[in-house]
Amino acid sequence: MLSRGAADLRAAVLTAVLVGAGSALGYVRDLLMAALFGANADTDAFLVAWTVPETAAPLLIEGAMALWLIPLFSVAAGRAQVAALVERTLPALVAVLAAVGVCAAACAPWLVAMLAPGLPRTGLAVECWRICCACVLPFALAGYASAALRANNVFGPPAATGLAYNVALVACVALWHDALGVRAAAWGVAAGAVLMVVAQAPSYLRRVGLPRRLPRRLVLPVAALLPIIVFTLLRQGQVLVERVLAADLPAGAISHLNYAQKIAQVPMVVALMLATVTYPRLARSLAAGDTRRAWQLLALDLLAAGAITVSAAALLVAFAPAIVAVLLRRGAFDGAAATATEHVLRLYTIGLPGHTVVGVLCRAYFCAGRGLWYPALAMAAGLTLTAALAAALVPDLAQGGIAVANAAGITVTAVLMLAGLHRLGLSPIRAAVPTAREGERV
Repeated sequence: MLSRGAADLRAAVLTAVLVGAGSALGYVRDLLMAALFGANADTDAFLVAWTVPETAAPLLIEGAMALWLIPLFSVAAGRAQVAALVERTLPALVAVLAAVGVCAAACAPWLVAMLAPGLPRTGLAVECWRICCACVLPFALAGYASAALRANNVFGPPAATGLAYNVALVACVALWHDALGVRAAAWGVAAGAVLMVVAQAPSYLRRVGLPRRLPRRLVLPVAALLPIIVFTLLRQGQVLVERVLAADLPAGAISHLNYAQKIAQVPMVVALMLATVTYPRLARSLAAGDTRRAWQLLALDLLAAGAITVSAAALLVAFAPAIVAVLLRRGAFDGAAATATEHVLRLYTIGLPGHTVVGVLCRAYFCAGRGLWYPALAMAAGLTLTAALAAALVPDLAQGGIAVANAAGITVTAVLMLAGLHRLGLSPIRAAVPTAREGERV
């Protein structure tokens, strides 16, 4: 038990270091973009196009792809079963996601108009959107490789993908911002997606491999995937609500929300490291019928993530002006932009515990194979509250009202998901605390 716990800790530390390095470079990227471009109509146009990687990444890298594939790879025994799984899933995934990327690029004018109807620089947003669509298929390949490697207890290359992505983005912005403006960042998204695949390719090819032959029919398991996809899209829907409502606010509002959210998400990313490492073991425990061990893992993940998130949220609220000043206030990012961003940051942190709880618990639902639609329903309830509350608060609180609504909606979702686990008899608290009768047997 100690050796397993030590291995988990080492894997979590390695993941934290590499993800932390990637996140740090991500802040260098945001700092560079804030200094070079500021917060204006051009950056708002790019951030509407940023919806493409923002939506694709949760679906294809850390969200739906991992939630679906890690349990499958975790229980595959031997090279033959792994090879059969790859042949059954990878070709179909490539075909579908290539088509999705092309369709998203072709529909760019309509999608931009739908997401940000009052946007001043619509043409620029459409151009950046089409460039960003090149990330869809590489994101899918990167997410597939990450899930397969993590299921094989290989955490280094998947954790390094964020670093690879941001290296490309920073390089493109630094080299071509004068010639291309914010389009340089869009090209950075496309280049970074390819580099994420390259960073994992050697480990993936050595441990998993490519399909030896194509299946007779390209079929994805829609029944298993659909609840996960709907949940992930609804979760990402909070960002879409922000884009739609903030598009009618003064120029820069979308940018203030984006920068504040990036800062606020750091504690959540760190808090979910242990859950990322233990997810394959959670899946294997449930597949073997060892529910007690599975829910003990879940309880420990919740306790660790909650402690980190609550502590960090308090620090963000207390030191928001200093954090925003150190990270962003330079160049074109002036005092007014900094003040607006720090105000939104404080409001976002109210929802951090809810975001963290949802991130931990969704793994339990999807690898348990029970109540698969419940997380999507809970997320739909939270998103409905977010949209209604944001629409009511925006006239008086502007982007601050959107941040408050985000916090309220995700908190409702977290409470519903906790209640759902208890009702299904999958309470991590019950699993972690032995009953009196069990104590007597011990």
